[in-house]
Amino acid sequence: MSGSEVIELRSDLGGGKTTFVRGLVSGAKITDRVSSPTFTLSRIYKNKHLQIHHFDFYRLDNPGILREQLEEALALKDAVVVVEWADIVKDVLPEDKITIEFGAVANDFNKRQIAINYPESQSKLISKAETKWRAENK
Repeated sequence: MSGSEVIELRSDLGGGKTTFVRGLVSGAKITDRVSSPTFTLSRIYKNKHLQIHHFDFYRLDNPGILREQLEEALALKDAVVVVEWADIVKDVLPEDKITIEFGAVANDFNKRQIAINYPESQSKLISKAETKWRAENK
């Protein structure tokens, strides 16, 4: 990740979205404690070179001021923006966003099926992440 990436996370409640963000933050060498922004609505994790803006629109009928914060984060060059429950702000998200969907696995509460949808413009990033993951999970 270099910044300017937008990641939409989709799943049911308890589907693994915050766990994914914990891994993302850890992989970016950010030592902040990650927790769900369900009640705070947004959190920022950062180091010298990168910011991860984590938004959660689950409890909102209207994004209000949080929509402005999202738009500001989307304009930052050194920020990765992660959005949960994005339907209420889908018109603000760029077309080149990465969407990661977590699905339950029958008979194993701790496992998830993961589908990643991304445009061609993000294929290098996805390929690099996949290569790194495979090397670390041999």
